[in-house]
Amino acid sequence: MKRGFLKIFGATIGDCVHTAGILRFLEYASSLGHKTVFLGTRIEISEIVVRLKKEKPNLVALSYRLTPEVGRTLFQQLTREIKKNRLPETTFVFGGTEPVCRIARKFKVFDDVISGPSDMERLQFLLSPNKKKQKLKKEYPQNLVSRIQDTYPYPLIRHHFGRPSLEETIKGARKIALAKVLDILSLGPDQNAQEYFFHPTEMARGQDGAGGVPVRSKEDLKMIYQATRCGNYPLVRCYSGTNDLLKWAQMLAKTINNAWAAIPLFWYSVLDGRSKRPLRKVIKENQSVIRWHARMEIPVEINDSHQWGLRRAPDSVEVATAFLAAYNAKKLGVRDYIFQYMFNTPAGISPAMDLAKMLAKKEMLESLSDNQFRMFTMVRAGLASLSSDPDIARGQLAASTVLALFLKPHIIHVVGYSEGDHAARPNEVIGSCKIVHGVLKNSLYDWPTLGSNFRIRERKEDLKRQAGAILEKIRFLGKGGKEPFLEPEVLTTAVKEGILDAPDLKRNPIAKGVIKTKIINGRCCIIDPQTNKIMNEVIRLKSV
Repeated sequence: MKRGFLKIFGATIGDCVHTAGILRFLEYASSLGHKTVFLGTRIEISEIVVRLKKEKPNLVALSYRLTPEVGRTLFQQLTREIKKNRLPETTFVFGGTEPVCRIARKFKVFDDVISGPSDMERLQFLLSPNKKKQKLKKEYPQNLVSRIQDTYPYPLIRHHFGRPSLEETIKGARKIALAKVLDILSLGPDQNAQEYFFHPTEMARGQDGAGGVPVRSKEDLKMIYQATRCGNYPLVRCYSGTNDLLKWAQMLAKTINNAWAAIPLFWYSVLDGRSKRPLRKVIKENQSVIRWHARMEIPVEINDSHQWGLRRAPDSVEVATAFLAAYNAKKLGVRDYIFQYMFNTPAGISPAMDLAKMLAKKEMLESLSDNQFRMFTMVRAGLASLSSDPDIARGQLAASTVLALFLKPHIIHVVGYSEGDHAARPNEVIGSCKIVHGVLKNSLYDWPTLGSNFRIRERKEDLKRQAGAILEKIRFLGKGGKEPFLEPEVLTTAVKEGILDAPDLKRNPIAKGVIKTKIINGRCCIIDPQTNKIMNEVIRLKSV
């Protein structure tokens, strides 16, 4: 056996015949070059002792997954036998269910106790041929692209978090980091902070903590960030402000090392009421903030597309605005672009047609990709799709994640199963992330493809054509200008004239809000107001 490598025995003890865990352990050890021997199942402690005295292994891995109290008796027997027989120095490790492991940890005979995938770092250290030269503490990359490259194809896990008090948020952020279940903690400040951080006298009284953590100073952000400097050292990011976007962005970069910025083109304006800024001014200002992030080499997400979907815009408008967002990012100098695909939106869309819409977006966006413009895929469940019943919501979260894996995501934005009822608390954040890890464990590799399904392919191509018609209409508004998709005046006019429209924008001061949509056969379609029949974009746009 090569120097530094181990001779390892493995067995299940007592009446335990569950071999999956111990065999995976031995297989993993063998792949690292160690010599492994499986002694079998239900092996008596006395028989293990005889083999140890005769063959002198370096490490013995034992497993037992049944009754904890029986396990205690077995561990007591093992301790007595080792002491009685003065066995050569051997490392003992134990693996089993967590209730049995809790008892095993009380016995000094075991050098380590491993209860599941969360202990993988310790397992790797234990089996490292050069473990004396290695650090047990893993170095976690502290920028987004490096962290993606460190784990892909296993996606990074992101979750939103922000409690109604600063103290609760700081305490929760530390607890989440120590759990090592996510890679990105997405901080959610309250609306007062997003809109009036730099104008505190204008904050709405009685609204502190509404929608997130009441961040009121740079020191607040620093304390939250410092609370995450433990566990697996997750990246931290924060939602964009809805006023003073550049000052907010500069502050986030300095206080929390903002992992990336999420900035809209059209939103955080009079269009959604989250700011009083006029639309044309908003587009121009948002573009300037995107350009600043590009210069600072901070990744950018432009989250317009699903904002239209949340207002029941037709699938075609969602696809067109996805392209507009990515086009702006590229032309404004962004190198690393994150695009978020929100599934289950609007309510009633079917899984097949949802996937068709996402594939249409993805193919149109990828036409922009080159050596200077890298795109990273982030997927999530639609917030409104989760039941207020937490058990049902857990199933919905898992189902949405499985569907989203067809896009081969770099990041999964986990929406907590509690969100249909209340904002996630630390334990609910941790639990929701674990659900997604369970989905990934079973479904990440060699999953069958749906992209070749005829209905999906047909709908995808149809949406690309309809989105193309919308984009061509916007291009026409530019009257021969070099970059009509970048012109704030052109984009504002596209909203004013109803080229980009959604039913929920009715009576909006800047939008038309006249378009009608309906879920038909799992698709969000445009409906002719006169005939109540499906209308495609080519026909609709003739009347705009």
